[in-house]
Amino acid sequence: MYLAPTDHWYLERIIWLIAGIVVLGGICLGLFVHKYWFALPMLAGFNMIIFSLTGFCPMAVILTKFFKVKPLCEGQKE
Repeated sequence: MYLAPTDHWYLERIIWLIAGIVVLGGICLGLFVHKYWFALPMLAGFNMIIFSLTGFCPMAVILTKFFKVKPLCEGQKE
């Protein structure tokens, strides 16, 4: 079994946290407020697919530029 390190907050861990909050928040808002809120988790899922195919993540750009968050494997850039 693989367990990710939890001793510090790195870029990938923060992105997974934000994605989980967006998905669960969108589902709750869709159930209790209005059905149009279901578009929020759909957009998050679409962004995850785009990232897996292209490697581009807008949230990673924001976190690295403005908040200086470092990725877990910073030394393995190609």
